[in-house]
Amino acid sequence: MNPRADFALVPRPASVTPAPGRFTLDATTALRCGPGTGAAAALLRELLAPATGLPLPPSPDGRVSLLLDPDEGGAEGYALTVTPEGVELRAARPEGLLHGIQTLRQLLPPEALAAGPYRRTGWDLPCVRIRDRPRFAWRGAMLDVARHFQPAAYLRRFVDLLALHRLNVLHLHLTDDQGWRMPVAAYPLLTEIGGRRRESEGDGIPHEGAYSRAELVDLVAYAARRGITVVPEIEMPGHTRAALAAYPGLGTRPGTRLETWTRWGICEDVLGVHDGALDFCRTVLEEVTGVFPAPYVHLGGDECPRTAWEASPAARARVAAERLAGPQALRGWFLRTVGAHLTALGRRPLCWTETGGELPPGFTAMAWLDPAHGRTAALRGHDVVMAPFRSTYLDLPQSADPAEPRARDGIVDLRAAYDNDPAPAHWEPEAAARVLGTQAQLWTEYAATPERLEYLAFPRLCALAESAWSAHRDRPDFLRRLAAHRPRLAALGVRAQGPYAPPAPAPPAPAPAPPSSGPSRPAGPTAGAGTSGPYPVRAAP
Repeated sequence: MNPRADFALVPRPASVTPAPGRFTLDATTALRCGPGTGAAAALLRELLAPATGLPLPPSPDGRVSLLLDPDEGGAEGYALTVTPEGVELRAARPEGLLHGIQTLRQLLPPEALAAGPYRRTGWDLPCVRIRDRPRFAWRGAMLDVARHFQPAAYLRRFVDLLALHRLNVLHLHLTDDQGWRMPVAAYPLLTEIGGRRRESEGDGIPHEGAYSRAELVDLVAYAARRGITVVPEIEMPGHTRAALAAYPGLGTRPGTRLETWTRWGICEDVLGVHDGALDFCRTVLEEVTGVFPAPYVHLGGDECPRTAWEASPAARARVAAERLAGPQALRGWFLRTVGAHLTALGRRPLCWTETGGELPPGFTAMAWLDPAHGRTAALRGHDVVMAPFRSTYLDLPQSADPAEPRARDGIVDLRAAYDNDPAPAHWEPEAAARVLGTQAQLWTEYAATPERLEYLAFPRLCALAESAWSAHRDRPDFLRRLAAHRPRLAALGVRAQGPYAPPAPAPPAPAPAPPSSGPSRPAGPTAGAGTSGPYPVRAAP
């Protein structure tokens, strides 16, 4: 093996100092666990057991040490030292230990990441000293399970792929016009009716799915054991057609029966602004906060047409009662009202921003349309998560290759993903200080299967993980490390890894051809149907 490949870590650590020699993990290796490190030790055993079969029992004389040290590396930093005598992993907090464990996994041969047993007598680690800490606190990926439902088992797999790359937020897009996946005890029809749609863009294929409360609670715990926070998104007041199909009285046209929307794009049916609709939102958010302990709840808040409000007597009455300037002010009023309830529940409201200047005070802004909107929001006093579509929307094609499965116009290639800079150097220091971090987006109108999702995600998610973690940027070095990282992805069963490199070497098997979107699905956006959210719809950015 090329000696440099030993240290082809993704994302790049802050400091890597190679040393001569190796340490071998084998059946006799034990863990020396300091106070407060039991969860990290359990995760290390869990992750290594399938391929290696190593028991890694606890022992005061163990040669692999896990230690909490308040002077080491900040909230998520860690120090990993491998010598011929043993391994020592130190961190100030348990989160740092979890990140260090993922780095240790990458130092092992790729076969150690496989899901099944691999015949080997010992597992070598190269001797090295690594000191590491992330650039940003928010390093995430958004997965849209509203347009195409994904089973809970796949969500756990996705969490594992995020954790390997030291990402720490799974933003779960649970509701939209085309599907409602979050159970709410007071409103059972949300999943019984809103969790089903008759077809998708005329394909004639029914689609349905919803999670149980127990599945979501289990997901939250599974992710937490890996250092990942699950942030739920419940769209309001727009992108709510699935909820209106279940409970038409929540909208602006009482007595009108609607179906869960079967098209992509932006639906003009939105929640009403009457007391019943607001009570619904409060009840839903109380249920959501009972399942998801994350400090943030995403309220969507984007792409909310006001046509339905302009035609609604109840909406006009609300405008008059609240002394608003007109129906155009209802969106801001709605978000302030619902956001205040969320704040009272001890959570922070998070919304997509389309300008950087439209969100109420106290909201965290997720800038998707233009990076400049993140700067605008930050200068207005909002904390910001950067999610610009030109570099983070991984559902867009990876290249202009005619063989590339197409969803819509636009390309986010590997270079664009790597060059994503959440806080550019030319920003004012006070704006840059407001940037929490960045995340990838995987909208699923044209990604119905886990295989398609992983084809879209990798290797671009590796590049985005580096933009979130590493202050040092070096694209040629990243590409070198990525080439050595691909066998790790192959060992994990990520076999469709984009159009950038030849098939990964074994293990465990050669990569199949990229999955096709299939003859029953359109190759691009339907004319006149707009695009999906958040995407540019009425005008190109």
